[in-house]
Amino acid sequence: MRHGRTMRRPRLPLLVVALCLAALCALALATPAAAGEPVATFSIVGYDPVTGELGVAVQSKFFAVGAVVPWARADVGAIASQAYGNTAFGPLGLDMLEEGMSVDEVMAALLADDEDREQRQVGIVDAAGNALGYTGSECMDWAGHHAGENYTAQGNILVSEKTVLAMAAAFEQTDGVLGERLMTALEAGQAAGGDSRGMQSAAILIVKARGGYGGYNDVYCDLRVDDATDPIAELRRIFMMWKEEALILEGYRLLETGDGVAAIAVGRRAVEQYPESAECYYHLACYLSRGGLRDEALAELREATARDALLGPRARIDPDFEPLWQDPAFLEVTAE
Repeated sequence: MRHGRTMRRPRLPLLVVALCLAALCALALATPAAAGEPVATFSIVGYDPVTGELGVAVQSKFFAVGAVVPWARADVGAIASQAYGNTAFGPLGLDMLEEGMSVDEVMAALLADDEDREQRQVGIVDAAGNALGYTGSECMDWAGHHAGENYTAQGNILVSEKTVLAMAAAFEQTDGVLGERLMTALEAGQAAGGDSRGMQSAAILIVKARGGYGGYNDVYCDLRVDDATDPIAELRRIFMMWKEEALILEGYRLLETGDGVAAIAVGRRAVEQYPESAECYYHLACYLSRGGLRDEALAELREATARDALLGPRARIDPDFEPLWQDPAFLEVTAE
């Protein structure tokens, strides 16, 4: 997996921001809130200062909430727009953050000429971890938000305030990468009561510079459960699948930067977290082979082929194992 150089995004001229605000005002006037169904939901918007990741996790008794609430842009910020959500708030708010406006200035600008602002709920976090939440006075009970360092949690039509406070506590107390902290916060919010109407859909969106497959875009994680009896449980299931793949790809990224030691460490972490996964053992063997660690590579490859015999023939044509192709021990491990 090859990664290109980071491209600096051009700053938006103030005129563009002004035009965005004008468009937002026109949209607000043209589409009154009463015309749609409220996106009764709970969400958390977060930032990881170590990795630079920005993201949103959300759940609602609403079909395909992931297509409406979460918005994020690498090195810029993340936004959740809900209740009578205005989907223009996401892209326009991110444009303003990218121009250099503060979260307070962006929130004020988005709401200034919005006739339905008292029915809106918004959470904003920028790429420095500054966070701000807003809950309009006409949002349906229970509705509110709680902002802390690097995050803001918000919800409406909830069983109680406990949902938002549980999300906040989980985000603060959970270790690990941003995705794990967001997922755990979502689970804690549901356990504390969640949406008073029940569950239907859930989503998680995370961005970071060149975080997409092959480094060609910034979309690191974009998972959605559009309609399910227990969407958070299903989101957790597919998140764990994504996390395994993300660890494997991170190993190859580190190899390509010349940091084989870190790649092997990531590979071992993947094996620890997914001890039954043949793929994790296989890719750790790849990292070790490329690092010249013959015996360790063969040991991990043996574990991989014991779990999935099809990985043996695959290894015989995998360039990562080229240093071992003629090794009798390798041929024995990979025999069909």
